Amino acid sequence: MIEILSQAFAAAQQLLFESMVQPLVFALGGGSILEDAFAATGWLLVGLLEIVVMLLVIAPLQRWRPIQRRRDAAAVRVDVIYTLIHRLGLFRVAMFFAFDPLWNSFWGWLAVQGVSGWQLDSLLATAWPGVADSALASFLVYLVVFDLANYLIHRGQHQFDWWWALHAVHHSQRDMTMWTDNRNHLLDSVIVDILIVQLGHAIGVAPGQFVAVVAFSQLLESLSHANLRLSFGWLGERLLVSPRFHRLHHGIGVGHESQGKGTLGGHNFSVLFPVWDLLAGTASFAARDPATGIRDQLPEEGGRDYGRGFWSQQRLGLQRLRAALTAR
Repeated sequence: MIEILSQAFAAAQQLLFESMVQPLVFALGGGSILEDAFAATGWLLVGLLEIVVMLLVIAPLQRWRPIQRRRDAAAVRVDVIYTLIHRLGLFRVAMFFAFDPLWNSFWGWLAVQGVSGWQLDSLLATAWPGVADSALASFLVYLVVFDLANYLIHRGQHQFDWWWALHAVHHSQRDMTMWTDNRNHLLDSVIVDILIVQLGHAIGVAPGQFVAVVAFSQLLESLSHANLRLSFGWLGERLLVSPRFHRLHHGIGVGHESQGKGTLGGHNFSVLFPVWDLLAGTASFAARDPATGIRDQLPEEGGRDYGRGFWSQQRLGLQRLRAALTAR
């Protein structure tokens, strides 16, 4: 099944590249980057498929069982902008031109020094002969590894004042929907992307497997952010992050605070698998759907402004970052 899907995706990527992307690249004089443009086409196709699934599957679910009525359509439209930037590959293209030459030089230097990655595929083949040859087995192992990394990164975003100053953009949405997953400060996204790319290189994940892991994770994250009254049941909630589990993480004064008012910390940091929260003691399975946002946004708590539009959110995030670094 996975092989059939891979072949279908490869054929669609080739068609999209030859019919649209390649002519555009040649017209812009970019014949020397055709290989990279082909890779970017893959990300574009993945993003288009994700948006189709969001519109055809998750959006009807939100209309079927919404937790709250939409109060601020303009704020949701800003989240759509974030989603298009990230899911259609615009952010990754920018990262490619900004950082890929640096990483290639760095990895090349490490190779000359005799330092190479772990090649997780090889380790799996040694540990589980036969099983590791399965594309599904490799996918699941990589999914778990990257999910653990995302959990640790997420803990850092809530633990360090300077990182929270950026990550607060994500939590400042009072009307959380399926579009909210990509609502992140661009510098925060750069930091996370750098860490994930380095991990991918270190464990030797193939480009196709990396795309599959990212695409699967992003779709589930869109679901977990949905304005949807949905629980997976006692067992399911402990196996896969649900909209209820993750909404608690976004709850005002609950998901991003611990040990009292204003203290960074919180609950339910897992991205896909709640097992990490269970092991770390940060899981909460409270049966409620709290209002989302940040405590100091409330009028009675100061009514802090986190920005209405895309650029104001970026600007205010940098101001908070500067204040956090100055305070240190």
